[in-house]
Amino acid sequence: MAIKRDAADINFSKCVRIRDKVCQRCGKGENLECAHIYGRSKKSTRWSMDNAVALCHWCHRHYTSNPIQFHDDLLKLLGEGHMAILREKSNGIMKTNKLLRAEISKHYRNELKQIEVDPDHCVISYN
Repeated sequence: MAIKRDAADINFSKCVRIRDKVCQRCGKGENLECAHIYGRSKKSTRWSMDNAVALCHWCHRHYTSNPIQFHDDLLKLLGEGHMAILREKSNGIMKTNKLLRAEISKHYRNELKQIEVDPDHCVISYN
């Protein structure tokens, strides 16, 4: 069953793609997608900037079919410490509702506006 995307997901995805600028696997800058390290069903990390990387469409599909390689490459890219903290964070429980999702969407919309004003702005994660 597909997980529905809403404005929070869309604005978060834009921030990830702008932050990374290029595919974190092959370096291409076209057709970028937001690839979650821990899937979107994990609400505790769903909108965390440390839980996503930009990948081109082809690399995203490749890693979806090769999750062990994705994990191994993420260890090299992000480091064991980052992955350990993220693993612990992903085990947390976060309940969402319409109001919280609107707040998350607004946060990332504001981050996108900051980037328009200052392209060097470092996106601040919602959680």
